[in-house]
Amino acid sequence: MKHLLFSVLVFFSFWTTTSIAQEMLYTSETLQIEQISPNTFVHISYLNTNDFGKVACNGMIVINEGEALVFDTPASDEASIELINWLENDQKTKIKAVVSTHFHWDCLGGLNEFHNKEIPSYASDKTIALAKAAGYPIPQNGFKKKMSLKAGNIKVTNQFFGEGHTKDNFVAYVPSDKVIFGGCMIKALGVGNGNLEDANVAAWPATVRNVKSAFPETLIVIPGHGKIGGTELLDYTIEMFSTK
Repeated sequence: MKHLLFSVLVFFSFWTTTSIAQEMLYTSETLQIEQISPNTFVHISYLNTNDFGKVACNGMIVINEGEALVFDTPASDEASIELINWLENDQKTKIKAVVSTHFHWDCLGGLNEFHNKEIPSYASDKTIALAKAAGYPIPQNGFKKKMSLKAGNIKVTNQFFGEGHTKDNFVAYVPSDKVIFGGCMIKALGVGNGNLEDANVAAWPATVRNVKSAFPETLIVIPGHGKIGGTELLDYTIEMFSTK
């Protein structure tokens, strides 16, 4: 009942006007959490990089009936501990799983903190292999092309559609809320190429077209970095890499 006002009133405006309502629920120097739909939340943490400076990194949370799924860890152990504490202590939820949508540090840098709490972790078989090769924290459970997880009675589909930002990047889709978490495969409006070190630029546009075709009812798209939006983020990403 804690966020009933958001779910019934604010989000009703979203469905009727397609504007995206956001409610800030938690903020610190290292972590922010916003609610963007009745069951879906965005967590934002920060990664210090040599090439791009301090970068804000998006992840997704799905909460329903006292259970939570986390998609991509915060970018640091400190922020991951904050997120776990917020979910377990403030929201009184059981974290059913954490999912890493590709092998870069901004997706699994805080994974060990989830393992310390005996929270099971998931990723594609490709992500697990690449994380091992990079010497990064390693997700425990793998899948090949597609996997579904549930928080309460809310199902989330995790699916690989092709290479793009990396060889292993996949997306998570919340059908009940019509939300795609695109991770770093999807670009926020107006941003540049970002990190292309492990990218398959030639395949990238077709991969995003596959995502768009698979989930035609999508209303909200969460990119790996920057502001959330609608399906215009998919179109922007397709256009950006179609010209390379």
